[in-house]
Amino acid sequence: MSPTTTDLQLTSQAAGGRRSAYSLPVRADDPVDMEEGTRLLDSYDAGDYKLESIDEASMRRIQVTVTGMTCTACSNSVEGALKSINGVYTASVALLQNRADVLFNPNLVKDEDIKNAIEDAGFEAEILPEPSNVGAKPRGMLVGQFTIGGMTCAACVNSVEGILRDLPGVSRAVVALATSLGEVEYDPMIISKDDIVNAIEDAGFEASLVQSSEQDKIILGVSGVFNELDVQLLEGILSSLKGVRQFRFDRTSGELEVLFDPEVVSSRSLVDGIEEGGKGKFKLHVMNPYARMTSKDVEEITIMFQLFTSSLFLSIPVFLIRVVCPHIRLLDAFLLWRCGPFLMGDWLKWALVSVVQFVIGKRFYIAAGRALRNGSTNMDVLVALGTSASYFYSVGALLYGAVTGLWSPTYFETSSMLITFVLLGKYLECLAKGKTSDAIKKLVELAPATALLMVKDNVGNIIGEREIDALLIQPGDTLKVLPGAKLPADGIVVWGSSYVNESMVTGESVPVSKELDSPVIGGTINLHGALHIKATKIGSEAVLSQIISLVETAQMSKAPIQKFADFVASIFVPTIVVLSLITLLGWYVGGVAGAYPEQWLPENGNYFVFALMFSISVVVIACPCALGLATPTAVMVATGVGANNGVLIKGGDALERAQKVKYVIFDKTGTLTQGKAKVTTVKVFSEMDRGEFLTLVASAEASSEHPLAKAIVEYARHFHFFDENSLTEDAQNSSKGSPVSAWLLDVAEFSAVPGRGIQCSIDGKRVLVGNRKLLTESGVNIPTHVENFVVDLEENARTGILVAYNGDAIGVLGVADPLKREAAVVVEGLGKMGVIPVMVTGDNWRTAQAVAREVGIHDVRAEVMPAGKADVVRSFQKDGSIVAMVGDGINDSPALAAADVGMAIGAGTDIAIEAADYVLMRNNLEDVITAIDISRKAFSRIRWNYVFAMAYNVIAIPIAAGVFYPWLGIMLPPWAAGACMALSSVSVVCSSLLLRRYKKPRLTTILEITVE
Repeated sequence: MSPTTTDLQLTSQAAGGRRSAYSLPVRADDPVDMEEGTRLLDSYDAGDYKLESIDEASMRRIQVTVTGMTCTACSNSVEGALKSINGVYTASVALLQNRADVLFNPNLVKDEDIKNAIEDAGFEAEILPEPSNVGAKPRGMLVGQFTIGGMTCAACVNSVEGILRDLPGVSRAVVALATSLGEVEYDPMIISKDDIVNAIEDAGFEASLVQSSEQDKIILGVSGVFNELDVQLLEGILSSLKGVRQFRFDRTSGELEVLFDPEVVSSRSLVDGIEEGGKGKFKLHVMNPYARMTSKDVEEITIMFQLFTSSLFLSIPVFLIRVVCPHIRLLDAFLLWRCGPFLMGDWLKWALVSVVQFVIGKRFYIAAGRALRNGSTNMDVLVALGTSASYFYSVGALLYGAVTGLWSPTYFETSSMLITFVLLGKYLECLAKGKTSDAIKKLVELAPATALLMVKDNVGNIIGEREIDALLIQPGDTLKVLPGAKLPADGIVVWGSSYVNESMVTGESVPVSKELDSPVIGGTINLHGALHIKATKIGSEAVLSQIISLVETAQMSKAPIQKFADFVASIFVPTIVVLSLITLLGWYVGGVAGAYPEQWLPENGNYFVFALMFSISVVVIACPCALGLATPTAVMVATGVGANNGVLIKGGDALERAQKVKYVIFDKTGTLTQGKAKVTTVKVFSEMDRGEFLTLVASAEASSEHPLAKAIVEYARHFHFFDENSLTEDAQNSSKGSPVSAWLLDVAEFSAVPGRGIQCSIDGKRVLVGNRKLLTESGVNIPTHVENFVVDLEENARTGILVAYNGDAIGVLGVADPLKREAAVVVEGLGKMGVIPVMVTGDNWRTAQAVAREVGIHDVRAEVMPAGKADVVRSFQKDGSIVAMVGDGINDSPALAAADVGMAIGAGTDIAIEAADYVLMRNNLEDVITAIDISRKAFSRIRWNYVFAMAYNVIAIPIAAGVFYPWLGIMLPPWAAGACMALSSVSVVCSSLLLRRYKKPRLTTILEITVE
């Protein structure tokens, strides 16, 4: 059965990695459960190689982490390199897990040979010591999230990632330009957070820790500190508190950072201790890491705006001196006044532009120097190069004129206006990029700031209530939630009843009834009655926190299409510099050689100046930033839009694959159907009466955890205790006591047969309950009339369960699982979208085909075991088709892992969610259409972004180089080129922001239904 959305437990994925290996729990009696010991990577091995001729006892199997793979070609390259080694028998590479599974002869091949082969192929490799631990995070590893300031383009991102990955103790590093965030997985025994921050700062960037998976640090905002005495009092209180290891108070920001031993003191006790020690003088609140990030974003926007306005304030006079003042006689006379070797106008322009160039524009020189020092190039190199060329040429022209008396025109205004326009572009870009992360901000705002804690005495009686910071809630706390208030934590209801609006988390618009023992999700809204809830999950374990974490991870991940932008970024700047030099030499040599008339030259100009202006325009108009932002901004907005619509996307790679889906494979039970099996028919073919028959079957099935078994037991219990003919006084008494066990018969030798059913002994006689295979394999003959009855059930979309007692078939139960009401419409809608629906189930063929007919699916695969579902997926992938799998349970996880796009529906189980790429929060099949539609819209937008970015550079660079000047007379001044460059990246980000207007597709529109 499909669990409710309140059972949700999300697990964020490392960027670039999609699968993990697990040992999955198994119920032997579940015909669609996994066989014991199955791991997800094993599904890549099964059926691919036959090793009958190999003595596996003498073989060794290892698993290797492979870093740097971006596409199927990469995994094929690694696989080919491994298979070419003499002594390697099988090699299977899982691209999305970044792992290779290798079986080899240790007498011929060493572990180091395998590692070297992968590295020779151009990838990084690390041999995992124990295959059984594959997929588990190394013990003691921490994940830290850092803000990184100063990054301007994809080249900066590549530079920072390279620096971080080279640090000892760092196993993974992912950096996102759009959010200015880096996520680093590291071993705290080898490297500390401060070492990571120092490494980033040594490379010339700004860095600070936002949060980590470490649980013994808290950052508090402190009010009430006004002077040095207050600081000393605060430090004295902290020094006296047990469990406090270290603390640091920043008077400027009012932030107190405390490292403490969670085994000795809790965060709430720590805050209470400080407030009590100060006797009410200090008021503390926990600093939300996301709120701190938002404040940093606002700070960056403010700084960029100040730089822009300062540059504009200084550049306007320079522009006026050049354009307006010569037409005003008094001002012109003042500017032409000679003061020393230069005119007053030249002094003023030099002074104003020098401030813009070296004070305001200092950031470009620092960033350019950092990039060159790390062996890379970026947009800052181009800006520094272009403005420096203009500035230093103008200074040189003045000095040359002072010495020789031959005065040439200066172009100071080019430098200042160029920097002004670039800063304007950066400011607008910061504003736009801030909008792309609105989804995270909205999710953070769902959590209330405070909670009402019910204070209890030593025996557990409630004696009062007090307001506490919501981030100080601890598991086991009893919290009071008033009508209209947000629930502060995940938990269960211990008192009261109400309706809760969970739409902001699950996307389900209908309020959900909550009574005693009902689970609740933090961040949802209590509508009517007051509730007391017991907190069960807090912090990173809470559903809301995990959704935020998952969306963040998805936004940080790179879509495969971005490797094109990364490649272009790596060669872009050197190419532009070369083109700029070619432009300079071409126009200069052409002028000297008389290839164009002197009338083209500016007043008092020469061939060098004429050529230099074209060259500078080429340098400053080229924009690698637009290419670098095309994919990540669209991915960020799309994942945020998905989260708002109850569709959680695990990364850009999943988003890219989903838009090319050709087949959608549906599991039947719990996905197409409601997952609520009900007994609809009972037929006895022996002299046993119906009550005795149901007692016998229920007794046999009572030890099973299978949903069908539970449905049978529930039906039998209902029959005995609510059917007037069967209800006796003894039965009534037993129903009040133990209604599920007192009336059942004693069972011995119970065992479940995977994919078949169950068998046991009752009163020394053998009882079989299951499908045809169970009975025939046990030597029980199925009479024709019984077979006909079962066939009739199956043709009416019911599952027939046969019962044999003492070697004879004695009866049949018909079990139905109703279809979800939207199933048929969604299947038809997928067909209209060009997607082929397929159904796969462990159920028998007749039932499967009957269900398929009802929903309109033509391609059915029935009687498929769990591991076989993955084989079905791979059979559709053979021709290169992209396959999506929609499932909800443990039994679906191998297929979810094998599929190109795995979708866990209705929150599913933990393992299904772990294996899936998309998590559909609602138990509604319409979200499958939404998921595919979002990915299609997102990648349509990404393609347009690339068109804008590429077309801009392809068209703008020739214009800037003067290619059309001889025929059209078009010449782009450097300051205008700078304005174009600044606006190009803004246009790409704004293009991505259009995705925020996304609306879920209406099925009536897809199906072309006219609603009157």
